[in-house]
Amino acid sequence: MKLAHVVCAGVMLLTSAAAAQEGGKAISKTTISLGTATPGGGFPLYGDAFAAVMNEADPQVAIEPRNTKGSNENIPLLENDKLDIALVAGEPAYEAFMGIGRPATRIKILTAIYSSPGMFVVRADSPYKTIQDLVGKPVVFGAKGSGLPIMSRYMLDGIGLKQDEDFQSIYLDRAGDGPAMVQDGRAAALWGAGVGWPGFKAMAESPGGARFIAPDSSQIARVVAKHSFLKTLTVPANSYPNQTAALPSIGSWSYVLVRESLPDDVAYRLARALHGAEGALCKKLAQACETTAANTVAAAPKAELIHPGVMKYFREIGVAK
Repeated sequence: MKLAHVVCAGVMLLTSAAAAQEGGKAISKTTISLGTATPGGGFPLYGDAFAAVMNEADPQVAIEPRNTKGSNENIPLLENDKLDIALVAGEPAYEAFMGIGRPATRIKILTAIYSSPGMFVVRADSPYKTIQDLVGKPVVFGAKGSGLPIMSRYMLDGIGLKQDEDFQSIYLDRAGDGPAMVQDGRAAALWGAGVGWPGFKAMAESPGGARFIAPDSSQIARVVAKHSFLKTLTVPANSYPNQTAALPSIGSWSYVLVRESLPDDVAYRLARALHGAEGALCKKLAQACETTAANTVAAAPKAELIHPGVMKYFREIGVAK
């Protein structure tokens, strides 16, 4: 298999063509680099499932997951054409799209992947039952480059708290290190988000068990009123062991984003393969059941932020105008 680099509009693309033999005929194979995050977090888990399903759905596409530092690294890697596609949490994506604290990005949305209700988890035998109980305590807010600390910062700001002043904030080099810090007492709580998140799963399945702490109804209302891009989301009952009641919280949608220079025909092909295999992806990973064309159209802050090649496919299947 010989790799040939593709040059488009004077830019060296990461997408490469490979020669292969199928039924005696040479076919091209497009290799797509996928940025995820640090090991032990939700993005590598999703990225592996996404790649496996996509590669089976379209044998002429090879999705290659790559660990990165997370959302805050993935965005500039996409902007500099050093990744083809990447997983990015809702808050850093929103800031990049809107130009908050930086120039507005020109990267685009391939798909919304899942909603991420944020909450804290503590040991079941801990005395902490509310967010206020955690004030002044050591709290793990996630990996340094991930979107989780950004979500928590917005959430806490909405209820009048400052993440790095009102808490002993801990930021990790590896997302997977958080649960052990809570279990052995180095931290009082771990912040995370979503259904099937590995940190929550590790805590809930530990011998001592775990308890979740989310904003209460009045706090949710205050957060959403101040930061309207955050939405009221719910962690369904029994998403984790011994979590018998649904947990309302706030959060956002995470995305697969693509570099602006990704050709329309490649984006179209990726969208067609992905949404033609929604059922297979759902079977492979529970939280991926939310990865649908309809959810992407609904979750995008603006329709023009979806890649034109993806929008072409969405119009063909009737989910966009």
